[in-house]
Amino acid sequence: MAISSLIVTSDDFGADVAVNQAVELAHTQGVLTAASLMVAAPAAADAVARAKALPSLAVGLHLVLVEGRPALPPEQVSRLVDATGAFRTDMAAAGATMFFNPQARRQLEAEIAAQFAAFAATGLTLDHVNAHKHFHLHPTIAGLIVKIGARYGLRAARAPVEPDSVLRAIEPEGAYPAVSPMNLMAKGLRSRLRGAGLIVPDQVFGLRWSGAMTAPRLRGLIESLPPGLTEIYLHPATADAYPGSAPGYRYSDELAALTDPEVVTAASAPGIRRGGFLDFAAAGLKDAG
Repeated sequence: MAISSLIVTSDDFGADVAVNQAVELAHTQGVLTAASLMVAAPAAADAVARAKALPSLAVGLHLVLVEGRPALPPEQVSRLVDATGAFRTDMAAAGATMFFNPQARRQLEAEIAAQFAAFAATGLTLDHVNAHKHFHLHPTIAGLIVKIGARYGLRAARAPVEPDSVLRAIEPEGAYPAVSPMNLMAKGLRSRLRGAGLIVPDQVFGLRWSGAMTAPRLRGLIESLPPGLTEIYLHPATADAYPGSAPGYRYSDELAALTDPEVVTAASAPGIRRGGFLDFAAAGLKDAG
């Protein structure tokens, strides 16, 4: 029997206690296997405490370089933040600054290093890395993740390559572009990360249905897993609104999806192996797909 490899991740771990509560529930009562930690977020300490009480939960670093607070003092990353000391929200302009401005690149490198160091200081094993809003699609950020991550034992990362064919099979009426520019960028990132020796899933789901990963969608993805290593990421929370939450996101529905009995049954099929990134690294799946 062919075995499908599956990682089910919650992003934004540490953003709020409502998120942390959902991660704990989804892991202990549902199909969640991993979480990505925002080290400078308001509820990061609570998230770390919960993670240490859940040794089977794989925890990685969710780099925040947009729409959040820096790990370094704002004056040390002045090119990256606004007047309030928070990261800028205009990703295109911020990305251009990071690419063209030498001072901004130095500050970016320092901030990424500070977030890796903050994760290391938790004592948790670094399972993987990704970035808030998938800002690591930016080539400068991707390069710095590889460079700095090597110093912290980084072995795995996400590249959000999402096959439209699988989504179309689950919801044929959806609008799916013939060529997704983000998928092209993500495939380039996947090649770059694998070239650096990192474990990278063959496909990742959660982008198109971000904030709306309902139980039928999650079950459909699990029942339609393509060959290779798959990551499905969600944004569960016990409340649909908390400080910094995204308008319109159905956080509680995503928690319900992760703990839905039919989803749990689907993920427990004999042909599916679940875990964190490092579980599959240990299994020798670096070159899967």
